[in-house]
Amino acid sequence: MSTAAAAPRTGVVLADLLPASRTRDIALVLGGAALTGLAAQIAVPVPGSPVPVTGQTFAALLVGTALGARRGFLSLAVYTLVGMAGMPWFSAGSSGPGGASFGYVLGMLLAATVVGALARRGGDRSVLRTAATMVVGSAVIYAVGVPYLALSTGMSLSAAVAAGLVPFLLGDALKAALAMGALPAAWKLLGDKR
Repeated sequence: MSTAAAAPRTGVVLADLLPASRTRDIALVLGGAALTGLAAQIAVPVPGSPVPVTGQTFAALLVGTALGARRGFLSLAVYTLVGMAGMPWFSAGSSGPGGASFGYVLGMLLAATVVGALARRGGDRSVLRTAATMVVGSAVIYAVGVPYLALSTGMSLSAAVAAGLVPFLLGDALKAALAMGALPAAWKLLGDKR
């Protein structure tokens, strides 16, 4: 048995396993936006931080990974634009631009694109690759969210790191662990269509 036969075929994400059509793509983009909006309603306040723990970061990373970079970006763009227009589906039913946590929403837009590109290169096919993909995606979210938090609240960068990154690391590890189980399992369940 050659090792080439065991290597995953890249260039395919989970959504590509569905029959291709414009309708499929529109449904996936809108569904990803809705999933992110629903997951954002799971919000737990963090003492000392204006940013709650939410399910939206997990949803955004899953959406990007499952849909790929283009559809993941479009899905999070719909989520962001509709939320900015007044749909109450940002964390805990908030909406509109601005606010201390809006930088995380912008970071999720970029992160969905990055993890989607990584998934297209096989970043969601094994436990270790999925872990690395989730770490990169989370880092992108924080790279945008934490400086935005500092600017919007007048915090120093170190205070923003203490309030907007450190309290979330354990939750991010749990979210990554869920993804590490779910994504490779989905590929395995769908057969060797890699």
